[in-house]
Amino acid sequence: MVHTEDASSRKREIEEKLKQEQETLSFIRENLEKSDQQTKGMVSILSSFESRLMQLENSIIPVHKQTENLQRLQENVDKTLSCMDHVISYYHVAKDTDRIIREGPTGRLDEYLACIAKIQKAVEYFQDNNPDSPELNTVKARFEKGKELLEAEFRSLLTRYSKPVPPILILDAIGVDEELEVQEDVVLEHLPEAVLQDIICIAGWLVEYGRNQDFMNVYFQIRSNQLDRSIKGLKDHFRKNSASSGILYSPAVQTKRKDTPTKKAPKRPGKDDVLDIEIDSYIHCISAFVKLAQSEYALLAEIIPEHHQKKTFDSLIQEALDNLMLEGDNIVSAARRAIMRHDYSAVLTIFPILRHLKMNKSEFDATLQGTAASTKNKLPTLITSMETIGAKALEEFADSIKNDPDKEYNMPKDGTVHELTSNAILFLQQLLDFHETAGAMLASQETSSSASSYTSEFNKRLLSTYICKVLGNLQLNLLSKSKVYEDSALSAIFLHNNYNYTLKSLEKSELIQLVTVTQKKAENSYRELIEQQIQMYQHSWLKVTEHLTSRNMPVFQPGAKLKDKERQVIKDKFKGFNDGLEELCKIQKGWAIPDKEQRDFIRQAQRRVVSEAYRAFLHRCANISFTKNPEKYHKYRPEEVEEMIEKLFDTSA
Repeated sequence: MVHTEDASSRKREIEEKLKQEQETLSFIRENLEKSDQQTKGMVSILSSFESRLMQLENSIIPVHKQTENLQRLQENVDKTLSCMDHVISYYHVAKDTDRIIREGPTGRLDEYLACIAKIQKAVEYFQDNNPDSPELNTVKARFEKGKELLEAEFRSLLTRYSKPVPPILILDAIGVDEELEVQEDVVLEHLPEAVLQDIICIAGWLVEYGRNQDFMNVYFQIRSNQLDRSIKGLKDHFRKNSASSGILYSPAVQTKRKDTPTKKAPKRPGKDDVLDIEIDSYIHCISAFVKLAQSEYALLAEIIPEHHQKKTFDSLIQEALDNLMLEGDNIVSAARRAIMRHDYSAVLTIFPILRHLKMNKSEFDATLQGTAASTKNKLPTLITSMETIGAKALEEFADSIKNDPDKEYNMPKDGTVHELTSNAILFLQQLLDFHETAGAMLASQETSSSASSYTSEFNKRLLSTYICKVLGNLQLNLLSKSKVYEDSALSAIFLHNNYNYTLKSLEKSELIQLVTVTQKKAENSYRELIEQQIQMYQHSWLKVTEHLTSRNMPVFQPGAKLKDKERQVIKDKFKGFNDGLEELCKIQKGWAIPDKEQRDFIRQAQRRVVSEAYRAFLHRCANISFTKNPEKYHKYRPEEVEEMIEKLFDTSA
């Protein structure tokens, strides 16, 4: 029973579930049908939409294409119009630029160049597109006119603003202010900055577009003239100022170099300041040329194209350089004429100039670097001719000292220093101021292999040899001259004075250091010569003192009476001494020994010798009665004899 109930209950459940499933299935079926209907509706709508889109596309595409064509046509029209305007503008260029070109570039260079640029473009257009058109000739003519006015502006600016550099500025630039410890580097501004920029701009245009090199000739001619005028202005300034206020400064102390003398030599004999001014002026002009040429090159480098700079510079400096070299040649010619007149001191003008040229040669060469060989050779040629004429003068001077004639009327009556000696020493002292220059001058004439390397030491030895040669020639000539004197004592005083003057001058001027380079014992030699002459002079007093010797003196006993003959011997001795003393004092009072030290030394030595001999003689005769008139023979007391000798070599006594 139980089982049957369970089975029916189970059956009911199953039927219930089945019913529910069927209901669910029929619900799904209904929904699927609805979904199918909706899908069909959607497909239908989409099909309709697609159909409409196709219709729209078929309508729009032709319109779009048409619009594109219209836009292209519009652009082409715009371009064509623009080209037309551009082309038409070329036909108007001549008219549009007429006023500006006619009025020229002065004061509005940028605007003017922009105007010419338009004309250039027009020329190019017509040459490319319409070479036979009359317009091409018009714009070409306009371009040429514009170029011509630019060239004229270039010349005008350069001419108007190029001024000679004031002398004071040049002197500052070459650094002659010795009070300044450190020389400032003075920049020479030749043109105002704005003007310079315009000139650079025009030059650049003429090179690039003007295909023109004439402006470079214009440039060098104008600047060459200014360079020359600057140097001439300095020369005039020198002459005016030197004439009114003395020499600006001496060539001997121009720069503190090793060739500068330690002691200033005396002025050349017989020469006035005019010559010194000329030398100073020339030396300054050489320095000025170097400094001005350097600044001209710096200016030129900004204006002239690089590959034309050296050639233009070469042309620019020619006039000033030629004038300087001509002046140098004139100095050489003047020296040559002086040598022919035997005026050897005149050749000393060459020394400061030659020294300056050689000291500045390296800077000179550097400044002329890149110029033609003929330009570079000008200074070396001048230096060579100066060295040659200088060496010739030195050689002829040495010969003139050797061959100066012995003329009686030319001999100093008082035996003082001969003019030949003082002139020779003066000349050698001047050489000391320029010892390196003089040494190199002598070396330049050497042809021996040892001279191939001119060292400073070699040059020094040559100069030493030369000075010793002059001194040797002088010594020989003085010896010959001394024989003109009839009195051997005066000859001795003459030689003593000249040798002493020579030695003292050598020592005082430091010439002795140069002499001893080749003659170590020169000082001793001179001292021996001086001593010999003093002894020769003293010899003249023997004829006085010989009367005072014991020779022929009678031998007597005190109180014994002398024989007449013996008394006469003593009388003769007194008389011989008195007469000899008076004669020598009278003669020798008029002789000269300019050196006070030597004069005192010689007088004292003589006084001592004579006084001692006289006192001894008087002592021997003290107790001898040889005359009734002793005052007739015993004329002078020893003190009076000493006073008389003290007045030797003193014309005022």
